Amino acid sequence: MIPFKYTWHSLGRRKLTTGITVAGVALVAFVFAAVLMMAYGIQKTLQTTGSPDNVKISRKSATGEISSLIAGDHQPIIATLPQIAKAADGKPLVSNEPVIVINLTRDDGATGNLTLRGVNELYKELRPQMKIIEGRDFKFGVNELVVGDAIASQFPEAAVGKKIKFAGGDWLVVGKFTTDGSGFDSELWGDTKQILSAFNRGTTVSTITAKLRSAADLDALNLALKKDIKLNQYEAKPEPQYYEEQSEMMAMFIRIVGIFVTVIFSFGAMIGATITMYAAVSNRTVEIGTLRALGFSRRSIMFAFLVESLFLSFLGGVIGLLLATSLSFVQISTLNFGSFTELSFRFSLSPDIIVTSIIFSLFMGFLGGFLPSFRAARLNIVNALRGM
Repeated sequence: MIPFKYTWHSLGRRKLTTGITVAGVALVAFVFAAVLMMAYGIQKTLQTTGSPDNVKISRKSATGEISSLIAGDHQPIIATLPQIAKAADGKPLVSNEPVIVINLTRDDGATGNLTLRGVNELYKELRPQMKIIEGRDFKFGVNELVVGDAIASQFPEAAVGKKIKFAGGDWLVVGKFTTDGSGFDSELWGDTKQILSAFNRGTTVSTITAKLRSAADLDALNLALKKDIKLNQYEAKPEPQYYEEQSEMMAMFIRIVGIFVTVIFSFGAMIGATITMYAAVSNRTVEIGTLRALGFSRRSIMFAFLVESLFLSFLGGVIGLLLATSLSFVQISTLNFGSFTELSFRFSLSPDIIVTSIIFSLFMGFLGGFLPSFRAARLNIVNALRGM
């Protein structure tokens, strides 16, 4: 086996080509990790939306809250089902929620779609993670709203103290709230009745958020919905699961497009690694002949050059990952495919992304270094000693 010190010294003698190869792999690793972090960030944001103690009741055929409708005469029937928990005053712990898209102007002058959600008086018991961080909470019975922290800075019209005009009326933004980074932070909330009245929707809402007496009652609730001829068009899902499913299509799309771009970049990195390793073989032909004359096998020489290529790719992968971690502080907005509205999220790094990025970098190094390593191992001893 050829000592690793030999490989290390050979890299030091080719600083320029070594640096270019490492930089190429680092760029690809950065792009690859950034794509995975973006997709994971979206999923993480929507996975943390809602409470595991709640269920989301919606129309079975609906692809999202925007397309779901629950008739007004069906809502009290659902609320009185025995699986629904009761508040201290005996009222069912449900929130009948219209979800509507409104348009506002961003700080860059472009128009963006935002989610307007109606909630009722019990919404804080269903979503205790909601905290007012500026201003105050809205009052029921008047045209007041609170805005999510993630969009407040991006839409000047939605700043606390401003009035938003939609549905033929003015709505005063009285507060800013946070739900610890969930998808709700990209929404505006107000009184369900006021919103329904403004949009002439009667009593029809989009979904119902409810708390069950016990998580074990979910199957019983769905069975009760299925057996009732009026309610068999609806289904109940755990709230986090409901929103997580909304993220799957968007995250998959980002991964497919991003990985396609990454593969294109990776070809350049692999070509760079191949050229570097071929140059190393050409410059060290006599050394290779000497090693063969000293008794080192073809396999040892091939392994030494392959280790060199893998080391360069590993180093590039680590640098790319370190650069990608800086994206964790970046918050951006994208279109939520489930609601066609703005969704703010942060790039998120996970152990799986770290491992996958390093493996991808090593794979590039292996493909880029295999042919030059094979050539080095196949050199004829006499010709190599002559520098041929």
